Amino acid sequence: MAKNASTWRQAISLSVSVVRKVSIGSDYTHSMNYVVGQPVLKYYTIHLIKTTKSGGVEIYIEHNNGEIYLWKSVNVTMPFSIEYNINF
Repeated sequence: MAKNASTWRQAISLSVSVVRKVSIGSDYTHSMNYVVGQPVLKYYTIHLIKTTKSGGVEIYIEHNNGEIYLWKSVNVTMPFSIEYNINF
């Protein structure tokens, strides 16, 4: 189900740590890297990377028309590394 970008921005709380990048794979140097703002699938960009209550990661993409979709979901059995946004 698609959602509007402004709806998602309103749903994100300021108290939540914002994920900037996730690297998925057992070997960091050969892992798949996903960064917020990265273009994917020709007409999409990575809109949001968030951790789930179960400890996994979900990657949401935004179409050029503003619709947002859950693109990838990684559970805790797959090794991954997370980088958070740090604002000084």
